[in-house]
Amino acid sequence: MARLHDFVFDAARPSAVARFWAAALDGYAVAPYDEAELARLRALGFEGPEDDPTVLVEPEGGGGPRLWFQRVEEPAVGKNRVHPDVLAADVEAEAERLTGLGARVLTRHEDHLVLADPEDNEFCLYPERDGQG
Repeated sequence: MARLHDFVFDAARPSAVARFWAAALDGYAVAPYDEAELARLRALGFEGPEDDPTVLVEPEGGGGPRLWFQRVEEPAVGKNRVHPDVLAADVEAEAERLTGLGARVLTRHEDHLVLADPEDNEFCLYPERDGQG
């Protein structure tokens, strides 16, 4: 039986959108760059982490899926076919925090909000309910 390993996001600026999601999600961080990784980037002609064409965001302790952000040249066209759903104890406060990080609220529904990250990847924000979170 297959197991979920990574979610991969196409991005024009992988490092920027990776930083957004690392800040947006509890317990996630951009994977650190050691000297070997920086040397690998330089050997490929990239200045450093800001130019990295593939940026990894990892969960602390290894639980949960990893998020990869990869550079693509073509622009996004149309609505996402798959999107993340995230939970928050206070949806309005979390929406304000996320918009401060660069998200936009696209639509408000009775039970959730639809937002877009800084590169217009849509995601939904729902309130936590008993047994969630």
